[in-house]
Amino acid sequence: MLGRKTYTHDEINNARFALAEQLTAYGTLVAEANGETAQAALADFEPLFFNNLVLVLDRFFVHRVRAVTGKDSNPLNEVELIAESLLTNNAVLRGNAVIKYVPANTVVRLEIGDDIRLTAAEFDRLSTAFLAEIEARMGVDTDA
Repeated sequence: MLGRKTYTHDEINNARFALAEQLTAYGTLVAEANGETAQAALADFEPLFFNNLVLVLDRFFVHRVRAVTGKDSNPLNEVELIAESLLTNNAVLRGNAVIKYVPANTVVRLEIGDDIRLTAAEFDRLSTAFLAEIEARMGVDTDA
């Protein structure tokens, strides 16, 4: 990917909003961790944290090529669609014209149009499946 010299106002504002939302949730978590509302604060924080971990997971392997990942509903493409939707569609799952997305064949089973609010358990399943798929499709024998 070539470097960029400019960004749109929408891109900048989306980044500001996402960061502000995370910082607010984190502040609430810290403030309420010992209080009686700690569970509610954690419930608000959980999807923000695990949604962002999907972005981290995707970034490690961001330049994976379609010829290897395929066009089906495998975990590599599921993470791609989730990450793209988190970044550009206000955390609402959006499909694309390339990936043949079938929710029943995915790990998290989100439907197109669903809000993305991953739990710890969902992220654990998704990241485990994603890394296994990366290893199976793209793993390299370093002993050779």
